[in-house]
Amino acid sequence: MASLYTLLSLCCLAAPVVLDPPPFKFQPEQVHISYPGVPYSIVITWTTFNKTESVVEYNVWGGKLFDLRAKGTSTIFVDGGSEKRKLYIHRVTLSALKPASAYVYHCGSEAGWSDILYFIALNESNAWSPRFALFGDMGNENPQSLSRLQKETQVRMYDAILHIGDFAYDMDQDNGRIGDEFMNQIQSIAAYVPYMTCPGNHESAYNFSNYRNRFSMPGDTDSLWYSWNIGPAHIVSFSTEVYFFLDYGVDLIFKQYEWLKKDLEEANKPENRKARPWIITMGHRPMYCSNDDKDDCTRFESYVRMGRNDTSPPAPGLEELFYLHGVDLELWAHEHTYERLWPVFGYKVFNGSIDEPYVNPKAPVHIITGSAGCKEKHDGFIPEPRDWSAFRSSDYGYTRMQVLNDTHLYLEQVSDDQYGKVIDSIWLVKEKHGVAAWL
Repeated sequence: MASLYTLLSLCCLAAPVVLDPPPFKFQPEQVHISYPGVPYSIVITWTTFNKTESVVEYNVWGGKLFDLRAKGTSTIFVDGGSEKRKLYIHRVTLSALKPASAYVYHCGSEAGWSDILYFIALNESNAWSPRFALFGDMGNENPQSLSRLQKETQVRMYDAILHIGDFAYDMDQDNGRIGDEFMNQIQSIAAYVPYMTCPGNHESAYNFSNYRNRFSMPGDTDSLWYSWNIGPAHIVSFSTEVYFFLDYGVDLIFKQYEWLKKDLEEANKPENRKARPWIITMGHRPMYCSNDDKDDCTRFESYVRMGRNDTSPPAPGLEELFYLHGVDLELWAHEHTYERLWPVFGYKVFNGSIDEPYVNPKAPVHIITGSAGCKEKHDGFIPEPRDWSAFRSSDYGYTRMQVLNDTHLYLEQVSDDQYGKVIDSIWLVKEKHGVAAWL
């Protein structure tokens, strides 16, 4: 008769013990924060690969660590690739925050917690001077500007980051793993400072599903278009891609246009424009550029600028809409270069004066900042710049912006190729805002 030990050994060989999934599947990663458009609040978003609770433990800096606790929800995101990888996207909204106060937090559940992180709650006053880093077209390969942005963010140079489309190159690649890698790369920025976004052409796979699921922007449009207020500025983010990916619905052009019209009308009510005089837009593909790649912005009849006549009914463009609602500054990316334009409308320059072109200009100012770094490297320029092109550079880099007060806004371009040198800067000065400023 076999011994009990032998029988147990045979049983173990025949039926190996099934262990629980490794604990890293429950560990939070890809942590990032954003403004939800609700006063005194912030949204914390992260990813796990198994279902867990969605919890943030936090407190004001200097208080008892993790004394406050907030719970949220998770949604399942199934990547559209062949493996149909499943991600759990967690969202927790922290409310009743003390304006301009520092908070320490970690997120996750009892199955696993993130590192200890921090953020500064939004200053709800319109009488302060928010600072931004702005850029587009940053990939997980060759993200040359990333390390400088990481350092500057963690020494609190910025109050918000504006990423103007094109992430990772591309988030859907390798069944979404490139998206995971990129979101982990930017955690050292986005977990500390609100990371505000708009979609670019590189997010188009599976109807922009990676973009729509991974980010948490204000409103209820899957982060495709929204607006929010910060300091003396009203910032409007929108999708230029509705003009190009018609298979996902021509109606999106019209839905977005009507939303933009309504939002800009609301922002231009006298009491609102007085409180937030600066209206700033951000969209991926520019209306104008002097690049040599035959993109939409190189065409006089740009879809973004002029609309499309091959839809039924014809789809309206955005230049006139923004002009008639007194948009002050338009931020773009897509071109892997930096270009500053003179104040321009209808392909004509409307400088404030010869000596001070950006003092009381008679048209919106456009900035193209798509040179943060990606595997597609640089774009080129046509030899002779257009009349409305004021300055251009192919250096890798990004833009800094500070909205000083009701009348003064500062912009500068940082060259990462030149070790952080500021290679361009302007003061945009406006004593009057709204369409009346053009008269």
